[in-house]
Amino acid sequence: MAASLLLLLDDIAAMLDDVAVLTKVAAKKTAGVLGDDLALNAQQVAGVQADRELPVVWAVCKGSFVNKAILVPAALAIGTWLPWLVTPLLMIGGAFLCFEGFEKLAHSFLPHASPAAEAAPAPLDATALERQKIRGAVRTDFILSAEIIAITLGTVQGRPFSVQLSVLAGIAVVMTVGVYGLVAGIVKLDDAGLHLVQRPSGAARALGRGLLAFAPWLMKALSVAGTAAMFLVGGGILVHGVPALAARLEAWTGGAGGMAAALGSMAGNAAVGVLAGAIVWAAVTVAQRLRRNF
Repeated sequence: MAASLLLLLDDIAAMLDDVAVLTKVAAKKTAGVLGDDLALNAQQVAGVQADRELPVVWAVCKGSFVNKAILVPAALAIGTWLPWLVTPLLMIGGAFLCFEGFEKLAHSFLPHASPAAEAAPAPLDATALERQKIRGAVRTDFILSAEIIAITLGTVQGRPFSVQLSVLAGIAVVMTVGVYGLVAGIVKLDDAGLHLVQRPSGAARALGRGLLAFAPWLMKALSVAGTAAMFLVGGGILVHGVPALAARLEAWTGGAGGMAAALGSMAGNAAVGVLAGAIVWAAVTVAQRLRRNF
């Protein structure tokens, strides 16, 4: 009996060790997506009323947990029975991200490009705008979460089911808490600055003024970074889903050094993302016009 208990404890310890090692490996592989996720979500929740920022972040965070509660079992099922389906689903998600990024550019630089712009709906009230932002952020989170889960699934493929489940669930929780904790901190920078400005200490007031000046610039930078991240992530998914294209881009940057090769790869992914976004946006625009006409 004692020997069996010791063997059981040894198996549990070995499994936990495997889970810890694989979770660390998966976290490193998904770090790039984590940065894009942070930029996109901070940009998505920007623009709501100051007293509603944290409730909006919390609502998106809950939506992200729901996304991962769907994606983790789906990933385990697909990895077990339909492993060939992972890449096509990621490609669809990547194309959608590119489309969203190009749509933002089109609305910024071509505000009157379509007849729909002339008949634009009335501005949304604060509550409707908040709901729209939450829906958009949760929808974008679903695609980025799918990529994180897919990368993690590739890391644990071939391991026992209990290890796969533990690593996927651990990454899902850590990534969600990490991203939305940082997003909450970013959107409340201006409030922290205002609080420090009211302190008696001269150093605190100086720091508060610095934060108040820095916060708007940070949000603008995150807005730009969020749009760029859509092209980088979406383009990267599409490139890796087409081995011939990935090989061609690798050949173009193969003679460069480490940093130059990395920058070249990012530029290639972004270019593919912009092109794919333009194609999908054009197709959607034509389809919308045809639907209105018929």
